[in-house]
Amino acid sequence: MFTLSQLESFVAVAETMHYGRAAQRLSISQPPLSRRIQLLERELGVELFDRSGRAVRLTTAGHAFLGDARRILGMSEQATLTVRRVPTGETGTVAMGFTASSAHSVLDAFVAAARSRLPGVDLVLRERVSGTQLEELRSGELDLVLVRPPVRDTGLAHRSLYRESLLAAIPIGHPLAAQEHLPHVRDLDGEPFVMYSPAEARYFYEVLVGVFRGAGIAPRYVQHLSQVHTIMALVRAGLGLALVPRAAEAIGLDGVVLRPVRGIDGEPVELVTAWRANDDNPAMHAIRDLVVEVAAGFTKTSAAQQQHSSHQLTADQQ
Repeated sequence: MFTLSQLESFVAVAETMHYGRAAQRLSISQPPLSRRIQLLERELGVELFDRSGRAVRLTTAGHAFLGDARRILGMSEQATLTVRRVPTGETGTVAMGFTASSAHSVLDAFVAAARSRLPGVDLVLRERVSGTQLEELRSGELDLVLVRPPVRDTGLAHRSLYRESLLAAIPIGHPLAAQEHLPHVRDLDGEPFVMYSPAEARYFYEVLVGVFRGAGIAPRYVQHLSQVHTIMALVRAGLGLALVPRAAEAIGLDGVVLRPVRGIDGEPVELVTAWRANDDNPAMHAIRDLVVEVAAGFTKTSAAQQQHSSHQLTADQQ
């Protein structure tokens, strides 16, 4: 079987049409170059160069073989690059789960960054509720997830990505949408309210129940749903009010006004990323680090928005 060095020698002579220049390109002397060509011709059983004259010329067989020789060398170089990129996480496949609400915050920016900076990584995205994501992460169906806390499994590692505030989603014709001052959480008391499902959206359900309990109010739940965009659609239809994470601003649904709410402390909504603690896939680690980096940028933007909202809240309280 011929060797890559023989193919390199053949291509160098075929492209320069000169043994001396080909030897210089390969940083070898001319005798070893000639020997490689002879061994290649012996292996193939054909003459690749016409030696009847003083000029170097390819035979018909040489012309036919040149394209294949170049392709084989190109494939060899690509295979070398690929295997070298694996330990650095620049290639591979990562199955990543995400919640619907995270798609309105970091996911679009992350996907754009991954396509630009890790084009060799095949990213498989799957939308799931947090509980399903964690189950598929444990089973190996997913490699990395964007979920709501808590992550209690000792076999999983996790890291907080960011926190965000809650906004009131109000139908455009509702009095709270038009009033000068920002709404207070107490304004929700007794109001028809589109609530999160205690089963499929347990995290948001428990966050809101804690907010209502702390404020001593009892909205009147008219529907229980799991997805933010569906909740906002029902708000637009006039079924009731809702509280949604700040990332819902990206949905931009006509007919729904999103306003900061007085009386809700801090940023109660958290997103974390989780992965199997013993996962040694370099591509997963590269994707995870990029998620953390993109989320840090989102956190800065969210902090600026939160500061602006705080100024509004302070002005309304004066």
